[in-house]
Formats: sequence, structure tokens, C-alpha cells
Amino acid sequence: MLKVENLTKRYRKFTALHEVSFAVAEGEILGLLGPNGAGKTTSLRCVAGIVRPTSGTVLVGGFDLATQERDAKRLLAFVPEQPNPYELLTVWEHLRFIALAYNTTEGFDERAQALLNRFDLTAKRDELVATLSKGMRQKLTIACAFLHHAKVLLFDEPLIGLDPKAARELKQAIVEAAREQGSAVVISTHMLETAQALCDRILILRQGMKVGEGTLAELRERAQTGSDATLEEIFFSLTVAENTRTDESANGE
Repeated sequence: MLKVENLTKRYRKFTALHEVSFAVAEGEILGLLGPNGAGKTTSLRCVAGIVRPTSGTVLVGGFDLATQERDAKRLLAFVPEQPNPYELLTVWEHLRFIALAYNTTEGFDERAQALLNRFDLTAKRDELVATLSKGMRQKLTIACAFLHHAKVLLFDEPLIGLDPKAARELKQAIVEAAREQGSAVVISTHMLETAQALCDRILILRQGMKVGEGTLAELRERAQTGSDATLEEIFFSLTVAENTRTDESANGE
């Protein structure tokens, strides 16, 4: 459903991403991990079509994002780390706007009300988005992502700022989207325990490059850790090892 090949993004002399490739099948949840500055957000923004990559290919449901942008984006939903919904619309108007944008108005009232109930937004239904707290804006953005049954769901640190109930509902909704609707899901997060419990496979980035990808068992083999190593142990093994190699190369060792 999502195929990324040799994705590269350069900002003048700085390379944010270097030839990153991965694929996400229907019904699969991929965790995107890495230290700060590893390129996680840049990857998601390139896949979402917000940032144009320097080179590489992004295919969404077989559509090339560069040449078939409308068809590709029709299948996408993106929840950024910093939500920025339209402030002069009410919560309900915002949901309807998204439904109209994706031409999915049939059954809108029922779907939208169910999402408001699920994420405790019913009491805010007729309030302007400008009056919402950051957490409420995050919930609204999440509700919009699930509104049109996107085939590819992208989440950038979606659990930050959510209360425990909303976090639980989001994780459950992600699993339902993958298992019941066949959506391909990519989640960027620093919450390693959540990633280990929620994701089918993990992709680890460091300084814009892929240093590990696979199931937990495959990553244990890649990191040469024990058979019972946690994702946290694997993560530090790969990223610290790569740091050490880079430092040695820089010093000519």
C-alpha cells in the first residue's frame, strides 16, 4: 500500500534523509524510531506530500506522489506532531470540511458523531477550533484522520499531549484501522514500549539513514542482542553502535 524508494532530502549542504527505502503492506503497522534529528518527521512530511524530496519515489496505493499527487493524497491521512486545524471553523464544521475535501460525505453525520464520542469532543461540537486547548486540537486532528477511512495513515508523535483515555482510544483505533480496514499505518514515536506493543515491524533511523528494519526478532539479530532483548535495548545498541562507527570514521580509525 505504501512503498518508499531511495528517499533523499537535502537542505543546501545538510542531508536530512539519505536513500531511505521501506514498504508498508495493507493491514500492517510500522513504527518509525530514531533519536532527535534522525529524519523521522522529514520522512513523514515527504510521504504526506508536504515536503518535496530531493530524490526518490513515494508510491501510495500504486500512485506516484510526484506525478499522480491527487490520486495518492486521496488515500492518505497525516496527523502532525503540532496540530494546526482551521481556527475559524467549529469542530463540526471542520469535520464536514474534511469530508467534503475527500468527497466522503455519505454517512458523514454518523461517522463524525461516533468520532466525537470516541475522543470526548461531543461537548465541543459547536465551539470554534480557536477556543480549543492543544490536547483538544490534537484529538480533532486525529478524528479528521479517521473520518475518510484512509488507506495510509501517518502519525507523528500522536500520543504526546493526549490524556490516558484518548491515548488508549487512539491505539485501539489504529489497530482497528489496520486489522479491520486494511490500512497501512506508520507511527513515529519516542515511546519505545508503545512501539513494541503496537507495531508489527520497526524502522530505525539515525542521522537520516536507516540502521535497522524488521520485526523484533529480526532487529535482535541485526543488533546482535539476546533473544529476550527489549526494543529499548535494541534501539540503543543500534544507534550507539552507529554513533561509535561514525566517530571512528571521522577520526580516521
